[in-house]
Amino acid sequence: MERSKCNFKKDDKVKVLTGKDKGKVGKVLKVLRKKERILIENINNVKRHTRPNAQNRQGGIIETEAPIHWSNVQLMCNKCIAPVRIKMQRLDDGKKVRVCRKCNEVIDA
Repeated sequence: MERSKCNFKKDDKVKVLTGKDKGKVGKVLKVLRKKERILIENINNVKRHTRPNAQNRQGGIIETEAPIHWSNVQLMCNKCIAPVRIKMQRLDDGKKVRVCRKCNEVIDA
């Protein structure tokens, strides 16, 4: 099975395009490459009912972030201040970087 390429890294700023959190901007906490999903700070919050255990003595309802498919988010450019598509470009020293398609600004994490 061929997987699509992931343009996201940890600590990137992304905007949600679809779903219940449409329009919200958040920071990427974790990238799950095998499942093609990303975990975003304060986006797609879900409530889990947990039993008492060693970590959580009392148990109860815990609110956490759930992963969202990476096709439903878009990377934010710091210069454009807008969600943008990116292209990969090689610098003079041979290093590959992500570049904004609108303003040709290098996007770094």
